[in-house]
Amino acid sequence: MTGRGEPPEGTPEGAPGGGDEEYRSVVFDETFVRAARLQESSAKERLTQHAAAVRTRPLPPGRGAGGRSALLLVLVVAMAFASVLYLGVRTTAPAPGERAAEPLRTTVVALAPRSAVPGGRPAELFARSPAAPYPSGAAGVAVPAAEGTAHFSGNQVMAALAIAKDYLVRSSLDPDVLSGRDTRPVRLLLDPGLHDQFDHSMDNPADDGRHAATGWLVRFEPDETALADAAVRVRGTLRASEAAPGVLEVASDHTFVYAVRPAGAGAARADASLFTVRRELTFRFDRDDLRMHRAELLNARVLAGPQACGTDTAAALHPVPAGRSTPPSPPVATDPYAPGAAATALCGALAPGAQPSARP
Repeated sequence: MTGRGEPPEGTPEGAPGGGDEEYRSVVFDETFVRAARLQESSAKERLTQHAAAVRTRPLPPGRGAGGRSALLLVLVVAMAFASVLYLGVRTTAPAPGERAAEPLRTTVVALAPRSAVPGGRPAELFARSPAAPYPSGAAGVAVPAAEGTAHFSGNQVMAALAIAKDYLVRSSLDPDVLSGRDTRPVRLLLDPGLHDQFDHSMDNPADDGRHAATGWLVRFEPDETALADAAVRVRGTLRASEAAPGVLEVASDHTFVYAVRPAGAGAARADASLFTVRRELTFRFDRDDLRMHRAELLNARVLAGPQACGTDTAAALHPVPAGRSTPPSPPVATDPYAPGAAATALCGALAPGAQPSARP
């Protein structure tokens, strides 16, 4: 007898697998049959009056959501890819209002006295000088009322004015900054785009219109000059305006008056003198600067005296002590053919009325 499942005649010679091999490619397995959507009605069902020849089989549980799930997955992948592209563009292209900080431009002018520098006790000198009505310390850096502009709110304008005041206070009144012991309080208020220029100015100051330390802050040589009174007299103005749709500008113009005396042995017994520094600064702010409480210092024009003409004021200021005068000196020689940055040292004469008046 033939085995079960084989045809009675056996397997035809020369045909591997027998006759079933010929139809193996068109035989549907059980999984395919179960998945078929159309099913032929049985003979009994076709005998009924309204039975259809074929009917649609219901989908197995979960089969109907498969197509929708696949479509949803494709949409999620597409959205993720689009997000990556968008973020890439945002990373490489700056948003409106974002821009690199411009380098600071500085001008430092020494004001030479025409006669001997008056000396005395700080309180008496202030009382006999134009600084007599000036407030002391940070109170002299008054912040005006702030009004909104076309693209900045009143609060944003007030923030810009407050940052400018902080910069003036730290760079002109902080005892550690004045003595040259610390520069970090000033650096922390600067836009990071200016840090390299600031660091170069502190480490290697130069009179080249870019790297004068005295353009960024007020500083004296600690072994040469000491403060005779911590109460610095100050008066000036702050004015805010919109320089561009995404840029605020604050112009400051303040006069700082210091009571100083020579440093070293016997300094406490030496007469004090007044040293005046006028700082005209221009600050710029974008929205990131306002949010991070920092400033872009664009221009600095400094007039300081009494100082001798020809003194290097790039690293520090050099007050002429009480009772001394400076001989007339010619302007600093400048060679227009010399390579590199040309010296920009300037000198003026300190007006007699800027000094304390004589004792009555």
